[in-house]
Amino acid sequence: MENILAVIAEYNPFHNGHVYHLNKSKTLTNSNYSIAIISGNFTQRGNTSLVDKWSKAKMALSNGFDLVIELPTIYATSSAENFAYGAIKILNSLNIVDYVSFGSECPDIFLLDKFSSVLSDEPKEYKKLLSIELAKGISYPKAREKALISYLKLSKRTSSIISSPNNILAIEYLKSLRLLKSNMSPIAIKRIESEYNDQNLRGEISSATSIRNAILNGELSNIANAVPDSSFDILKENFDKGHIIPDISYFDNIILYNLRSMEVSDLLNIPDVSEGLEFSIKKAANSCNTVEELINIVSSKRYTRTRIQRILIYVLLGITKKDIALSKRTSPYIRILGFNDKGKTLISKINKSNSKVNIITSVKKFYESNTNRNLKRMMDIDVFATNTYTLGYQKDSWGNLDYTQKLIRTNRKTLILV
Repeated sequence: MENILAVIAEYNPFHNGHVYHLNKSKTLTNSNYSIAIISGNFTQRGNTSLVDKWSKAKMALSNGFDLVIELPTIYATSSAENFAYGAIKILNSLNIVDYVSFGSECPDIFLLDKFSSVLSDEPKEYKKLLSIELAKGISYPKAREKALISYLKLSKRTSSIISSPNNILAIEYLKSLRLLKSNMSPIAIKRIESEYNDQNLRGEISSATSIRNAILNGELSNIANAVPDSSFDILKENFDKGHIIPDISYFDNIILYNLRSMEVSDLLNIPDVSEGLEFSIKKAANSCNTVEELINIVSSKRYTRTRIQRILIYVLLGITKKDIALSKRTSPYIRILGFNDKGKTLISKINKSNSKVNIITSVKKFYESNTNRNLKRMMDIDVFATNTYTLGYQKDSWGNLDYTQKLIRTNRKTLILV
């Protein structure tokens, strides 16, 4: 029997911890094929990807994946809920995936599923507790956490599980599987050694945060032990080209320009902006010189740093509340970034299993044949996101890469553009 494994990730960048996760997942599921669905040039926590999406696809293919699919920008930059729902919705539509694997601090899938069942069913008592917590003026994630703790009568040790970023995503994946009534089986792999937000390099297994920080500080050589050789080579190539974008600060001027050009009423159309937050953002934008200054001014107990950063990414890319609503009701396309010989077989399996699925290998051909306005809007956002991202390059800030960049294909560990 040929099992097919899928992994949802950002790979920002692909490091040794990711190698461990993939290999462990393959072993546990006895999978013959592996699919990665990855965020593109911007990330779920409101930041930039260190390198472009094709470079990330190269890393994934060079380290054991057979097929790499892009998670559309509208999902990749969303809250954990919509990020997870978009990724699971895409994988479920392939109709060939047996297992979905994700990393988390808690490997107990049954405990995580207990949390997801409450969030998907939303019992009256839980909703009442959530309302009480929100009335205290705290952020929605913190209010949800406290409501879950109260509803499930969790111990202090168990309650800490639902405050971890990776566990939160894991719970959302499980919730999405429930909502979609998916037959895909979830697998949780425990993170080893480094914590998600660890700022310092810890040898062979270091967090993506510490690796990005080292590169931001010009210490590229220091990460050699923390990433596979292929990842290091790809990162170095981008570093030498001036194509590394460590964080959102590379777009300070564009974001502040957009904010100063917008009316307060325009800000109300931006996702996650509510309850007067539009006034605080507008006021800060008129007095700040950097995005970091603005975030420090606006973020609070109610409005987390991540939420503010995500709002600024929406402002940068022109994403509106209408777009988020569109993403929730749309069956997204399958945008292929790269594949190997086994990945080519997977594409054939997908076509046979679901003839209605919209597989994209050419953006130009997509625009020529597509008649769905929702899918067009999603692709417009993807294309604009790439065009915006390259403006952060130190040189060669070319536009329209979604049209000109060829698919990444590997053959016997050799990268080929097709």
